[in-house]
Amino acid sequence: MPNLLDIRRRIKSVKNTQQITKAMKMISAAKLKRAQDRVVTARPFANKMKEVLGGLADRIDEDFHHPLLDARGDERYLVALITADKGLCGGFNTNLIKAAGTFIRENSGKQIEIVAVGRKGRDFFRRRSASLVGEYIGVTGKGSVEFSEALEIARDVIKRFTEDEGIDKAFVIYNEFKSVLQQRVVVEQLLPVSRETSVAGEEPAGQPVTLVDYIYEQPPGEIFARLLPRLIETQIFRALLESVASEQGARMTAMDSASKNARELIDSLTLNMNRVRQAAITNEIIEVVSGAAAQ
Repeated sequence: MPNLLDIRRRIKSVKNTQQITKAMKMISAAKLKRAQDRVVTARPFANKMKEVLGGLADRIDEDFHHPLLDARGDERYLVALITADKGLCGGFNTNLIKAAGTFIRENSGKQIEIVAVGRKGRDFFRRRSASLVGEYIGVTGKGSVEFSEALEIARDVIKRFTEDEGIDKAFVIYNEFKSVLQQRVVVEQLLPVSRETSVAGEEPAGQPVTLVDYIYEQPPGEIFARLLPRLIETQIFRALLESVASEQGARMTAMDSASKNARELIDSLTLNMNRVRQAAITNEIIEVVSGAAAQ
């Protein structure tokens, strides 16, 4: 039978853990509100910019060429994987790493290079001798992302793609924020920029896509030279904002579950402690009665 003092020590330890998980849940809830507001604000601009540039790219002559627009081969990929710097957020990092692993297996015949944004993804692929060519740590760990940080990552991706013509495509893998309880892993092609007039997932199923014919004053070369890099920067920034909001939502859910589990464990240990104490009292009464009867 367990010692009564050991049970009390364990109950105290679980209560201390419960206080920590409750505090982490409250912190994540506060960070989630700010991150969610930034995501909701950034989505319309990122989607509209992608739609407008995709429409323009679809209308230009086939003779026009741009390094961020021209299709290449299909042999070598550059993947930017956005994970968290910390754990304790449920399956957030696991789902992203699994998605990256699935992407690598589905393209086993391709040469894939990874730029890891986040410590968890970096550590995972570094241990497994993956082709890790770049890393960015501490970007999402503080619970907020600045555009300058996204700018640095985007410029690195653009530089690798433009200077190394052997890279055929560039992708980004991140968690898209849906709700506190739901995040969706997204694998999105960044480069070359797709010549499409609509953003996937923005138009309702079965509804026609509304096309708007814009008038462009500058020549295509000048427009693309200025706006295509900005499009990639915006897409990376949005992916980072989505990742931060998803991470806080996942951590909030995980800490809430941990707090509930701690409560159930405390109740179970308390019940066990009462049984042990009752058994000890019963034994003492039996000893007293037995001694009195012996006299």
